[in-house]
Amino acid sequence: MDMQGAADRADGMLSATVKAVVPEIQWTFDTTTTGSCDVTRYWTVMTVISDQRRGNFLGVVERFWTQSDYKIKSVNRSKRTPAIYAVSPDGFGISLVFGDKGQAFFEVTSPCVSKSEVAPPKTLSNGPAYNDVDIPYPNVRSDFWSAETPVSSPAASP
Repeated sequence: MDMQGAADRADGMLSATVKAVVPEIQWTFDTTTTGSCDVTRYWTVMTVISDQRRGNFLGVVERFWTQSDYKIKSVNRSKRTPAIYAVSPDGFGISLVFGDKGQAFFEVTSPCVSKSEVAPPKTLSNGPAYNDVDIPYPNVRSDFWSAETPVSSPAASP
């Protein structure tokens, strides 16, 4: 596999992950970086994920990754900047990290592959593209993900 193939694989992993999140979130491409033999794709979540729903969001992603046979490597349970780090069966690292003001970031880094040029992603983001400008803090409200109340749990049965 070359760097372009790795970038395509990373895009597929990211696309499958965001499709697993229901209700849908809005996201945009961030940057692509290349090392001497690896490539990293970054996607930024534009939907506001409230403090009260952050655990649910992390849980949905973690369950999807586990069902996809990704191995969960570590979980940062920080209230302010929680994160999940995993690795796919073919050696791609994938993470979900919350940063400043609760902005969520997805990242996929390839294992070492053959050097090649890397084209921009073919998949279109489902929100505005921020070409050549800084991506703002999350600015899309969701009735579910942005709600400032915890998700109610089903009543316990006796």
